[in-house]
Amino acid sequence: MALEMESMASAIGVSVPVLRFLLCFVATIPVSFTHRFVQSPFGKHLYAALSGAFLSYLSFGFSSNLLFLVPMLLGYLSMVLFRPYCGFLTFLLGFGYLIGCHVYYMSGDAWKEGGIDATGALMVLTLKVISCAMSYNDGLLKEEELREAQKKNRLIELPSFIEYVGFCLCCGSHFAGPVFEMKDYLEWTERKGIWAPTEKGPAPSPFGATIQALLQATVCMALYLYLIPHFNISGLNGPAYQEWGFWKRLSYQYMSGFTARWKYYFIWSISEAAVIISGLGFSGWTDTSPSKPKWDRAKNVDVLGVEFAKSSVQLPLVWNIQVSTWLRHCELTSFSKSQLYFQEYETQSVVLTSCAICAAVDVYDRLVQKGKKPGFFQLLATQTTSAVWHGLYPGYIIFFVQSALMIAGSRVLYRWQQAIPSNMNVVKNLLVFISFAYTVLVLNYSAVGFMVLTLQETLALYGSVYYIGTIAPIVLILLGNMIKPAKPSRSKARKEQ
Repeated sequence: MALEMESMASAIGVSVPVLRFLLCFVATIPVSFTHRFVQSPFGKHLYAALSGAFLSYLSFGFSSNLLFLVPMLLGYLSMVLFRPYCGFLTFLLGFGYLIGCHVYYMSGDAWKEGGIDATGALMVLTLKVISCAMSYNDGLLKEEELREAQKKNRLIELPSFIEYVGFCLCCGSHFAGPVFEMKDYLEWTERKGIWAPTEKGPAPSPFGATIQALLQATVCMALYLYLIPHFNISGLNGPAYQEWGFWKRLSYQYMSGFTARWKYYFIWSISEAAVIISGLGFSGWTDTSPSKPKWDRAKNVDVLGVEFAKSSVQLPLVWNIQVSTWLRHCELTSFSKSQLYFQEYETQSVVLTSCAICAAVDVYDRLVQKGKKPGFFQLLATQTTSAVWHGLYPGYIIFFVQSALMIAGSRVLYRWQQAIPSNMNVVKNLLVFISFAYTVLVLNYSAVGFMVLTLQETLALYGSVYYIGTIAPIVLILLGNMIKPAKPSRSKARKEQ
């Protein structure tokens, strides 16, 4: 068996641990499908907990479940013993534990070399544990004190421990997401809410959407396997790279970032298929006639939306969608009753990537003075916190600092676009193209730090293209401070969006 695993791993160019993870990850689809045939709610919770723990054991070994059990217990005990503070307490304990694991395992080194460990799954699990505690915390607050998302997701009663564990490990979603709320998990299990039988008939069939997600996963993996031998980290550090000119180096950096993303597209497409086929991915019906089922709850990425984003502001709406949505709905009143004072456009800008967590939102909220709009400092602090969530590597921190610069530069381009009169479509379209080219350039340039991780390699590779992806946003920010077009009316701006 070991020899077969080694030969299979060698055939597709991955390590044996990564192959084992991939096999277990794909197995979440039949495991999630089988969940549909369990009848009682208790049986469903038990099945979700045991199947999730078993898949973790096969993927990472027995120690992985002990690793996951710590934040799960800390979160549940916080809800049982300290309900008025459980959201804030769970955040502190869960985030602190995650940072400790990052330091101990230094998993970025393993990921960079093609290995894998359980800390990636722990990152997703931490989000779910914190989210559950916050929703339970919100159950104490008066309805008028809550935002709409909090009203929808709050928990009045404490979930049982088996419900809690089932929520954390259901459908193997702790491997790579998507993140969903405890309230939705309970209603899905008990066939309530949008999962309750209605005049529209029985629950919609998930098979069409599942097949679509699997086809997307197949295309993404095929493209990744085709590209990775030609555009990889080794090539960035190879002797040939040093001999190339500026444009070829920049092109290789772009292709390396482009290639790496297809791996994530594949992973999220498999997650999407698993959650859809279980039924949990159902998110309601369209308003069309006849109405059609929607499966947005499981959707984590819009591939074309990422690759053809006209602005970096659009990226959180199409990249790791469920985490970005969770962030925008993060229960800030669990920490503070202060309100955020920023417009929808700026809200979207905060959550550029999948890597930010509630800590980042809390940092952002507390750094904004009441009655004032957030600035670059708040955004930078938010993105730095996001980097720490990934791990204590210089490359992560530099990447997120770069992302803050990228967002700030995009804001300048956005303001200029809005200031162009409607009768100057050529100029407006030119700015749209510049914004698209700017996003492509800075995103893929910045991604180099995320891939190589070390300070020396990151700075060397940035320097090899004359820091163009750092200089471009800084120049835009400076120009934005000098060229300040008149602000359009709010209604007009939103109409243009």
